[in-house]
Amino acid sequence: MRATIIYGPGDIRVEDRDYPTVLQPTDVVVSVTAACVCGSDLWPYRGVKPTHKPSAIGHEFIGRVESLGGAVTTLAVGDLVIAPFVVSCGTCAQCRNGVNVACDSLAGWGGKDAAGLPVDGGQGQAVRVPLAEATLVKVPGNTEPDDALRASLLTLSDVMATGHHAALAAKAGPGRSVVVVGDGAVGLCGVLAAKRLGAERIISMSRHADRQAIAREFGATDIVAERGDEGVAKVRELLGGVLADSVLECVGTKGSMEQALHSVRPGGALGFVGVPTGGAEIPLRYLFDTNITIGGGMAPARTYIPELLADVLAGSINPGRVFDAVMPLEDAPEAYRAMDERRAIKVLLTP
Repeated sequence: MRATIIYGPGDIRVEDRDYPTVLQPTDVVVSVTAACVCGSDLWPYRGVKPTHKPSAIGHEFIGRVESLGGAVTTLAVGDLVIAPFVVSCGTCAQCRNGVNVACDSLAGWGGKDAAGLPVDGGQGQAVRVPLAEATLVKVPGNTEPDDALRASLLTLSDVMATGHHAALAAKAGPGRSVVVVGDGAVGLCGVLAAKRLGAERIISMSRHADRQAIAREFGATDIVAERGDEGVAKVRELLGGVLADSVLECVGTKGSMEQALHSVRPGGALGFVGVPTGGAEIPLRYLFDTNITIGGGMAPARTYIPELLADVLAGSINPGRVFDAVMPLEDAPEAYRAMDERRAIKVLLTP
């Protein structure tokens, strides 16, 4: 099969790999129908995160079940499934508490499973899925989705679930004002999540017209292009002299965390989901003095997918709008370049 491999900074290749097979009774093999490039994939692409050896990459995909291990009873060949961005068991204490990203048997796509067996990356034509019944979410109805629905289903694998996690951690809801720092796919989904939870005033911090347009479509009432102290002042001005009740940090840099933290009113809440890239430390004294609540982290997508899936299927949210480019898998190197150069918000790959 064909699959995307990262060799090092700026070096993405699509190569032949062995077609996956069932190795454990709890496995299934999924034929991928849509995958994508994530903003966090850009960290190794940019050299921020080291690549020690050529590795399969990609952690967001949907597809059809192709073959089953002997212990799998709740899935069937042909089922349309969504794969969260990590593998989890569904039975350990962490999974039972809804924090499947801390699963005792946690595994990542492109790495190894709890048994030490290799796991395929999501940006390929097929993937062996360990612990499949606990990990995968079946899409009801099992019909072939159109392009728009396919894109929205794919966002549930990561970015929509992550934006939702940020909004929950920031306590977004009715009567609350929200600022979203970051206008990538996660930030835009954070706008949509805040709107879905009932927030009435949503400020998207964005400098790009195409992203601003989607933010508005998703529910942003205001756009702030300024940054630093000027950005904080603009938020205060828009909110009548106070800062935001809820702020979503969706980038992961020192600058974005500082921007987010100083946009929260005393007693407000900040939800952070940007993968930390170094330097984004939390000043405890500032939190102590302001009584700001901070939460978030890696989103437990598997926990959120069923709830969000119902809204996608009902047509009440359309997070697939964050995809502004569709490319064949063979063009994965160009997909990475387009996102790295901010020529694309998020690229959907069709194997």
